Amino acid sequence: MVDDEPSVLFTYRLLFEEQGYDVVAALSSEEATTALKDGAFQVILCDLSLERDRTGFDVIGVAREHSPSVPCVLLTGYANKEVADRAERNNVAVLYKPIEVDELLSTIQRMLRDSDAN
Repeated sequence: MVDDEPSVLFTYRLLFEEQGYDVVAALSSEEATTALKDGAFQVILCDLSLERDRTGFDVIGVAREHSPSVPCVLLTGYANKEVADRAERNNVAVLYKPIEVDELLSTIQRMLRDSDAN
């Protein structure tokens, strides 16, 4: 899970841990990149807007270098066609803020189930 807002990251981390997931949280693309190089992940959740010159697509690109088929979810409050098109081309799910908890959890469950089937 990658988000540059500590309160958002904390909330999502708690939510997923309460659901029984192991969570690695990163506040920046740099932290995320380090974590991605050090381990394997079943799913990547990443905010679109990170540092000034880095986005969630950058983090997802690094994740896919290490695990090309890892399911990825991009979280964003900025809905536009360019982001949606790029996500679709890269097989990345997009959830738009404010995100409903049930939608987030069902998306993750579906992605994990689909990746287990492959």
